[in-house]
Amino acid sequence: MKVRYSYLAQQFGNCEDLWEELKAFVPTGDFTLGKPLKKFEQDFAKLIGTKFAIGVNSGTDAIKLSLKALGVGHGDEVITAANTFVATVGAIAELGARPVFVDCDDTFCMDVSKLEEAITPQTKAIVPVHFTGYMTDMRKLLPIAEKYELPIVEDACQSILGAIEGKNAGTWGNTGAFSLHPLKNLNVWSDGGVIVTDDKELAEKLQLLRNHGLVDRDTVGLMGYNSRLDTIQAIVGNWLLPQTEEIARKRIENAAYYDKHLGQILKIRIPPRPQGFRIVYHLYIVFAEQRDELLQYCLDHGIEAKVHYPVPIYRQPGLAHLGYQEGDFPVTDAHTQKIITFPCDQHLSNEEIDHVINTVKSFYQNIRNC
Repeated sequence: MKVRYSYLAQQFGNCEDLWEELKAFVPTGDFTLGKPLKKFEQDFAKLIGTKFAIGVNSGTDAIKLSLKALGVGHGDEVITAANTFVATVGAIAELGARPVFVDCDDTFCMDVSKLEEAITPQTKAIVPVHFTGYMTDMRKLLPIAEKYELPIVEDACQSILGAIEGKNAGTWGNTGAFSLHPLKNLNVWSDGGVIVTDDKELAEKLQLLRNHGLVDRDTVGLMGYNSRLDTIQAIVGNWLLPQTEEIARKRIENAAYYDKHLGQILKIRIPPRPQGFRIVYHLYIVFAEQRDELLQYCLDHGIEAKVHYPVPIYRQPGLAHLGYQEGDFPVTDAHTQKIITFPCDQHLSNEEIDHVINTVKSFYQNIRNC
């Protein structure tokens, strides 16, 4: 049996109604900041629980434009997590700012107890990363940000509808940044992103920034970017948005089933599941002994398991100029040796999940018998 990682063929294999919508839309020529985008933004804001949503061309730009609107620029420092996708750090670097890292805890998110020691007079913002579907503990982070008067841009690209005590990812900071990349929980057919906020003035500035700073066709209010969410992608988003709650529910259900059965294997450690947190499992990750051998065994048995990530962002060659060394963030480094990701999406069958579980059990049984 093959258990694939990408579910796009299943998700979009039967979408004739979406094709009909697209065919009806194309003759309108309403391609740039069109009516379907406005509807998507309104419905997205309602889903997350904010007053405003601004569609942009990627999750990366959702972070970058948020920081730009909050005044981050050349020479500033922005604090973020030591293990994240490159886009988080790229958004900071594009503004000429310097990323400053904080180690993670076993939820794969920033260890907020270590945040304060990273703050300097040059710190201009904090970007907590809600990694893998978990959330950074914003209850602990907010008082620190308020103490130092630092704005927060939540990188919620992997955690749509994640929540702490019922308060959604993206609603805790000055802005929340979401990705609509094809492999995210809410996805479109290309790149796409959304910024959410309750701040009207900030929302208006972000609307300018995403569209060259144009107040109208002939007036440039500020220097901005070409970062509009494509209206065709908004149509895809409108088609999927009503399914978002069910997508999250199914991923949570699959993860609970994995936890129940993989948790019985002595060589597997399930990460903490903090009380009051809604984890939406963009990625399902566990800690595994002999991880590299298990990974290869899974691949050999048709399971597209992965590692997120084998080399953390702070140790990547492209960031060598920052001067960090292996060992600077020991928890993150330890994770890279043991974490493994299994498919967990809403289209998996029970038989596929059982195949993953049985394959992992078989691997450790074979080792014990050697």
